[in-house]
Amino acid sequence: MNAALVIILIIAVIVAIFSGLNAALQWLLWVALIVAVIALIAFLFRVIGGRNRT
Repeated sequence: MNAALVIILIIAVIVAIFSGLNAALQWLLWVALIVAVIALIAFLFRVIGGRNRT
């Protein structure tokens, strides 16, 4: 997994925690989940594609 996907996942987790603590920002939970799913899909495409860029 490249660094950009790791950063996206970390931000998604932080946003999910923050939105869980603040009920007024409930929409941030959905944003975090969507971003996490996009990062997971991108990671799976890399793994399934099997392309080595080293």
